[in-house]
Amino acid sequence: MPRTEPAADTELGAPRNGPAPDAEVLSPPSAGTVSGARILRDGLLWSAGIALLLLSVAVAVTIGPARISVPDVWSVVASHLGLGEGRLTPIRDGIIWNLRMPRTLLAAVCGAGLAVCGTVMQSLLRNPLADPFVLGVSSGASTGAVVVVVLGVGGGAVSISGGAFVGALCSFALVLLLSHTLGGSTDRVVLSGVAAMQLFSALTSFVVMTAADAEQTRGVLFWLLGSLSGVGWGDVWTCSAVLAVTLLICLGHARTLDAFAFGQDAAAALGVHVARTRIVLLCATALLTAALVSSAGAIGFVGLVLPHAARALTGSGHRRLLPVTALAGAVFLVWVDTLARTVLDPQEVPVGVVTSLIGVPVFVLILHRTRRSA
Repeated sequence: MPRTEPAADTELGAPRNGPAPDAEVLSPPSAGTVSGARILRDGLLWSAGIALLLLSVAVAVTIGPARISVPDVWSVVASHLGLGEGRLTPIRDGIIWNLRMPRTLLAAVCGAGLAVCGTVMQSLLRNPLADPFVLGVSSGASTGAVVVVVLGVGGGAVSISGGAFVGALCSFALVLLLSHTLGGSTDRVVLSGVAAMQLFSALTSFVVMTAADAEQTRGVLFWLLGSLSGVGWGDVWTCSAVLAVTLLICLGHARTLDAFAFGQDAAAALGVHVARTRIVLLCATALLTAALVSSAGAIGFVGLVLPHAARALTGSGHRRLLPVTALAGAVFLVWVDTLARTVLDPQEVPVGVVTSLIGVPVFVLILHRTRRSA
């Protein structure tokens, strides 16, 4: 739901929209004011998150019809990295390295990327309900995928991922054009995203209804709801590279995102180039979302819920918030994907269905706790 951005607050305090800034945001620390206790706490938190992620990946790979143990996983990984010789049969080695490992790692990358995008967009747009798909990127990707699969555009030379990526970029370009024409303010960006989302959703429905057969419709619907089946190492490397670049860009703008907590007028008064920063961060998050959606389809609620959960652990300072959110999103989606592929085995449930079933009650709980603490 879009919200109109209010004028900058005239008194120090929490903004009326978006996540409330913590003490670090209200008074940015100078060099030497960060306590050793806080550094130690952050280090322990990040170390625990990384350890939990590695353990989650190792355990998730073992879950499935074939009997595989965690030492088997480490043995296969070590052998493929040249750190030892594998002791498993070629079939078990292929199950771990070619099937389960890339899928599990892509789940971690998608979870981390969507959570980071949600964090940035909620702060940048000052809207706690913003998520990575608010710019219509998901709808554009869906249209691109449907055009390739159903209409056969590209003559077989363009994959479904390629079509989805092009569609996502077209949708984002439309949002930038509309928001710039309408004045470029925060509320105009959100409204432009809603308009693009509705337009491309309508185009997707029109193409499916008029040109797709039953089998194509079923396949497209499954992909639109989010699916990590059939992914390979190429998807993992591509999405990981885009995630790394985007995360570095966002961390480089961490203090700027803190300033946006008070609104664009206050950020400008603090020396932030509002228009340029907004374009850079919106482009970075849109490209990351496009890459993730083109590989895994539309997976909702990760970018909406995980930033709120991470803020409960770290506060609103983005230098600490972004890494924790990424780790939380990665662990979350690894286990969601594991549940999706095993709960109704041999039938697979779309990942987006599971994230919605889990995300809705969790989000209601977060809203309830926020209301009680307000």
